[in-house]
Amino acid sequence: MATPSNEPRRTMLLTGASRGIGHATVKRFSAAGWRVITCSRHAFPENCPWEMGPEDHIQVDLADPANTLEAIAEIRSRLEGGRLDALVNNAGISPKGEGGARLGTIETALSDWQKVFQVNFFAPVMLARGLVEELERAKGSVVNVTSIAGSRVHPFAGAAYATSKSALAGLTREMAADFGPRGVRVNAISPGEIDTSILSPGTEKLVEMIPMRRLGTPEEVAKAIYFLCTEQSSYVTGSEIHINGGQHV
Repeated sequence: MATPSNEPRRTMLLTGASRGIGHATVKRFSAAGWRVITCSRHAFPENCPWEMGPEDHIQVDLADPANTLEAIAEIRSRLEGGRLDALVNNAGISPKGEGGARLGTIETALSDWQKVFQVNFFAPVMLARGLVEELERAKGSVVNVTSIAGSRVHPFAGAAYATSKSALAGLTREMAADFGPRGVRVNAISPGEIDTSILSPGTEKLVEMIPMRRLGTPEEVAKAIYFLCTEQSSYVTGSEIHINGGQHV
């Protein structure tokens, strides 16, 4: 349902928007009448369908702290009335070995650990802190996208990715405590096996262990993100919602 015309148009900032969960999230919010500002390290893809997409896309390398700070300044300058209703930290990287092999704690180079944590953990901290006044003005929401790999050893997700997502879950609790007095809610969603282009070979074996016996869809994840950014979840903060068909039980 679109925002009524007598209310200010809501604005959402999303990182990692070019595919999968990010792409579905943009479409869900755009369909509801939100203005969507996207961030990714890629230029805006011309085939993306949402209104104002090219104008509201910011190219930023979240692995670069200085470039991230520059992007925050650019985002602040674009926010009408200095308000941000939702920040969705969806961008994430997971380096692989030769042939797409999983990188464990022993094989992962220190430089890869540092890059993964900069994108998956420190960038969400920087964005939320840098935009806290805009979030407070809107009494907005932050949604951090974690992963089922953050709570158990996963056969495909590497050690650096998994530990960064575990840290992001912990950060969500800390942020909920710190941002709550400002009227800003902070939650996380933890997807399991979602049917996107980045699925690893062998995922079909995991489906046999999922109680619902199927993969999730990006649209199902996007609906949960939308719930956490609207009045329907007005007393929900510090939570991590598991979207995995029962894979964690």
